Amino acid sequence: MMAGKNPYQKTIYACFVGYIVQAIVNNFIPLLFLTFRDTYGIPLSRITLLVTMNFGIQLLVDLVSVGFVDRIGYRISMVGAHLLSAAGLLFLTILPELFSDPYPGILLAVAVYAVGGGLLEVLVSPVVEACPSEHKEQTMSLLHSFYCWGHVGVVLVSTLYFQLFGIDHWKVMACIWALLPLGNALVFTRVPMASLMEEGEQSLGIKELVKQKIFWVFLLMMLCAGASEQAVSQWASIFAEKGLGVSKMWGDLAGPMAFAILMGTSRTFYGKYGEKINLDHFMIGSCLLCIVSYLAIVFLPHPVWNLAGCAICGLSVGILWPGTFSKAASRLPRGGTVLFALLALAGDVGCSGGPTVVGMVSSSFGENLKKGILAAVIFPCLLLVGMLLCKKEKVVSMSYPIEHE
Repeated sequence: MMAGKNPYQKTIYACFVGYIVQAIVNNFIPLLFLTFRDTYGIPLSRITLLVTMNFGIQLLVDLVSVGFVDRIGYRISMVGAHLLSAAGLLFLTILPELFSDPYPGILLAVAVYAVGGGLLEVLVSPVVEACPSEHKEQTMSLLHSFYCWGHVGVVLVSTLYFQLFGIDHWKVMACIWALLPLGNALVFTRVPMASLMEEGEQSLGIKELVKQKIFWVFLLMMLCAGASEQAVSQWASIFAEKGLGVSKMWGDLAGPMAFAILMGTSRTFYGKYGEKINLDHFMIGSCLLCIVSYLAIVFLPHPVWNLAGCAICGLSVGILWPGTFSKAASRLPRGGTVLFALLALAGDVGCSGGPTVVGMVSSSFGENLKKGILAAVIFPCLLLVGMLLCKKEKVVSMSYPIEHE
């Protein structure tokens, strides 16, 4: 649909950029970890806390946003999320120099952009869901593909910049990335914003929502979608480095980069051709392919094949997160901000829980990463069970509205 025919298309495009901003927030600073160690003398044990804090704050924002987003409105929240993301990136270049120990300055900068990133995760999907469009499931899948392409772009553009101008000039790159959320904040002051609820309709509260059986199925599915994705993505670089014997830079390109590209491809494919594809069938097929990819990583005898399994996993998990969002919005149309915030929370718990399970089981078996991946196959299996429960609930609810179960 052309922008001239649908004024909300500009809003949807701005949301696409919003997910690129979130990709910058989550994926730029890990490229600087060794630089922080060498420049500021910060040990890697303290640097890893930056990732934990980033996602920990985003989890907290997922939870507390339920109480204020509807009160202050989506437009103000969206503009604020982008400004906080930009401020955090800019603070990253300023605050470390203002402290005798640079580490607290970096922590504070990460905390600021983590709030922005957490808000974006809660806001972007419901804003797109509220926009009038013909094919909401396709639009949602295409939306989430922009996080993948943002991830790819951040790594490629930053790596190219560092190769051309040197890693010592990383602050300039941070300022360049900050321009994107600043520009998009301005866009969100002008684009039209639609409401998730019909006029006169009230969204469900948390107490009403948790009484719906299907809500718990969707919560399980989101947790497993995040875990299925990150359990492999977080370890793909190690597979590439150890299996292919390449440097970390090439390991990142061959591992996480290939994963992100194929995940984005899957989401873009459904975004383009989704009207011809049954979402339930596509998600069930993706769950099965995800299970196969895990087994390929664990049991195939050659490292290159294991790495191919990692890449195929990226292709298989692409639809699971946005597909669950779409199904939940369709089945619980009065879920409102509460529904999207709690789904985002469950997804983030899965994103942190999946790699944790892999790491803990691997450590228990003498740092055997394949054992950890094998244990994590429980997540795509549970997601498949969730899809089947969803189909069963759909049949039951054809005679009885979900709200009265």
